[in-house]
Amino acid sequence: MTAPSEHSALRGKIALVTGAGRGLGRAFAETLAGLGCQVGLHGMREHGPAEYGEGTTLTDTAREVGERYGVVTLSVLGDLTRSADVERVVDTVATKLGPIDILVHNAGGDIAAAGGKPDPNDAIMVKEVDVRAVLDRNLLSTILVCQSVARGMMQRRAGRIITVSSIAAYGGRANGAIYATAKAGAIHYTRCLAAQLRPFNVTANSIAPGDTRTGRFLNTRAVDPARLAEGGTLERIALVDEVARAVAVFAGPTGDFITGQVLRVDGGHQCWPA
Repeated sequence: MTAPSEHSALRGKIALVTGAGRGLGRAFAETLAGLGCQVGLHGMREHGPAEYGEGTTLTDTAREVGERYGVVTLSVLGDLTRSADVERVVDTVATKLGPIDILVHNAGGDIAAAGGKPDPNDAIMVKEVDVRAVLDRNLLSTILVCQSVARGMMQRRAGRIITVSSIAAYGGRANGAIYATAKAGAIHYTRCLAAQLRPFNVTANSIAPGDTRTGRFLNTRAVDPARLAEGGTLERIALVDEVARAVAVFAGPTGDFITGQVLRVDGGHQCWPA
């Protein structure tokens, strides 16, 4: 996932990746571990990695990442829509690994692995309970986690915050209005956070993926086989690693003077400003 020459770029740094049990979250954790970070891997459910055949448990995932890249890792469970859980997750990582230098807030997306996003997840029919669930998992959790981690970064006058949004925030989705709204809110919050954190030498940026071939994506919808090509065209579904490598842009030396930005990683599917 990372070239050997890059392995020490972030050696000694402490990273927290939320929603790291499977899919993009695990890939973000592996990317940072490959760059030398010690990594706290957060998940909501211990057996989350098994839900789409991408592992067994969060504990095993953290161990595997640590062994593969020769770094210290830690698994930690919590519901990031609850302030108390957020503080416990952040404090656990900071206590056992050290003060957090890099946050990748990836948790969100589907409101639950078994059911996926509400159907219909649209502007008219979606129920209040589903509206709250989508907004809480994708927007409220972003605010709570970033707030908690940013406080420590401000004191140390250093840090990188990376949120994971979606190109749905730009183009919208007729049957995904609540999800697209939540991700748009997360992007705007990230930009506001970036402006507030500038005096403290803390950056805040967002990665906005398009369709990505995670286990969840491939197991919850019909996919055109032509879009599963692995090269030769950008009219395809992204490989997980193609999205995950973007975290190195914001977390590594390249990102020293970049803040308040959104990097769309979708092969140009959505090229135009919102």
